[in-house]
Amino acid sequence: MRAVVQRVSRAQVEIDGNTVGSIGKGLVILLGVGHEDTEEQAERLWSKISRLRIFEDEDGKTNLSLADVHGDVLVVSQFTLFANCKKGNRPSFTQAGAPDEANRLYEWFVERARRDVPRVETGRFGAYMDVSLTNDGPFTLWLDTDAL
Repeated sequence: MRAVVQRVSRAQVEIDGNTVGSIGKGLVILLGVGHEDTEEQAERLWSKISRLRIFEDEDGKTNLSLADVHGDVLVVSQFTLFANCKKGNRPSFTQAGAPDEANRLYEWFVERARRDVPRVETGRFGAYMDVSLTNDGPFTLWLDTDAL
């Protein structure tokens, strides 16, 4: 499982011009599910993200977690995080999870996040989405459960 985690001051996702999810201060998580991923990887990834100390304290040091700042979360499915661009110029997505299983694990991840965070918004799995955000910092991390 892979995630791009961005610290934001605000973010939203639109589908066909309609806002389907929006947050204030918190994290945008672009979530990719691989074909070998399980709930164990989803739990490990959420556990890591939820505890990351990437928000600034009163001294400007990144010492605070999402819970410390009462932050929101916006989770957007992003199968393209499993793109392989090694051969040719057209990315291959064979390492991405099959849609039904990837959607199940995406929803599982979202529900897991909702146990810890009062406001968790989402995009819509498999939809064409316009995601806009104000990256705070900017502060962006790339996480892969194979490396956690």
